[in-house]
Amino acid sequence: MAETTTATRPTGFRSAELGWPELHRIPHPPRRLPLLGDVLGVNRATPLQDSLRFARQLGPIYRRKAFDREFVFTWGADLVADLADESRFAKHVGLGVANLRPVAGDGLFTAYNHEPNWQLAHDVLAPGFSREAMEAYHPMMLAVAGRLTDHWDGELAAGRSVDVPGDMTKLTLETIARTGFGHDFGSFERDLPHPFVTAMVGTLSYAQRLNSVPFAALLRRAAKRNAADIAYLNRMVDDLVRARRASGGDGDLLDRMLETAHPETGERLSPENVRRQVITFLVAGHETTSGALSFALHYLSRHPEVAARARAEVDRVWGDTSMPGYDQVAKLRYVRRVLDESLRLWPTAPAFAREALEDTVLAGRYPMRRGAWTLVLTPMLQRDPEVWGADAERFDPDRFDPKAVRSRPPHVFKPFGTGARACIGRQFALHEATLVLGLLLRRYELLADPDYRLTVTERLTLMPHALRLRLERRQGGPATGTVTELDEAPPSEARCPVRGAGD
Repeated sequence: MAETTTATRPTGFRSAELGWPELHRIPHPPRRLPLLGDVLGVNRATPLQDSLRFARQLGPIYRRKAFDREFVFTWGADLVADLADESRFAKHVGLGVANLRPVAGDGLFTAYNHEPNWQLAHDVLAPGFSREAMEAYHPMMLAVAGRLTDHWDGELAAGRSVDVPGDMTKLTLETIARTGFGHDFGSFERDLPHPFVTAMVGTLSYAQRLNSVPFAALLRRAAKRNAADIAYLNRMVDDLVRARRASGGDGDLLDRMLETAHPETGERLSPENVRRQVITFLVAGHETTSGALSFALHYLSRHPEVAARARAEVDRVWGDTSMPGYDQVAKLRYVRRVLDESLRLWPTAPAFAREALEDTVLAGRYPMRRGAWTLVLTPMLQRDPEVWGADAERFDPDRFDPKAVRSRPPHVFKPFGTGARACIGRQFALHEATLVLGLLLRRYELLADPDYRLTVTERLTLMPHALRLRLERRQGGPATGTVTELDEAPPSEARCPVRGAGD
């Protein structure tokens, strides 16, 4: 197992003035108020979108102050490329992520770099996302997608539009629960969200709210609800683990957590850490993917020419097969570009933080002390006009044509984070999302409500708010044919195991 550093790096929240010796050189919003900071014109419910607005005003690096806490935000391509240097920078667990530690502890997403359970869990669980493992998950993904299309067929027959974010949440929760843990939440048989989803949304929302108040004591009632949500999540996972121990293994992620020792040290995950990893996978394994699918479906409904091209590819590649195979999903090059472009505009995990391992100078211009950190605004990085062009706000899947990908510098597309702490399940999410988009495109015409205007709900992750689509069942069977030479060439992001995919 790789060694972890139990360094004397500063822990806990560090305001920017403690880590940036030349902070005065970094711009901040005008009209800063004494004691309150940069609060004019902001909305507590949309901190990320407020940050994007300030980014457009202030440039590729800026700072904001909330009460007595100051933060540095970055999004310029050259700055982020420097922050991706693993020899000088590492993941920083702060802001909303640290607020999730009461529920996820030292799980893969929320662990501090010096906590040994992160590397142990990563090494034990990484084989669970190998090609062999992914092929084993594929039939279960198809089965859950079939439950979605059965549900959508029923809504279509009743003349109702479909609740895209709600149904994508059901789909992705059932997919990770079944493939990873052999559990069925029965989401499509429920009129209301499963209590797990309610508790999960509650913990995510509370974690975000903690960033908007000067003292946690101001959220006393919300804290009690959050404690109840955490207690429910813990009980549910403990019951799931207890049932697995009694019934025996399925060879899935939960079995790896319970039975697999580290190949070099022989260490095993403790029962408490197993619980934290299960919660981490159930939450992160469905929340971000459901958002990615929802945004992609929104854009497909708004761009019928894109949907037609993607649908033609599905017909061409899958032909008349009722159950596309694992390898056939990877051949949907254009569908994957649609997903990538949706993740470019609205990466559902919209930021990641990096901290300096030693005193350094960011991009040769901004001194940082050891332990200083900055929050990378992924949606702005992926809209940088110097990289993506003057039309960077426009939805265009051809930005991920292989030639276009190769023409761009590295580290400008980061929807799954960066480096050693990038999302371990990114290939799982990409396969699941591409499969589902292919199945839905082959079965339905997606019709947008002309009066709908995209608004985004923030709860640490991003989701289209109140998105509903009307459906029409496609007439006739799929076309057949061969894949074009262009479609056979995967973009470089698809070949790289670290760089995954990203309005």
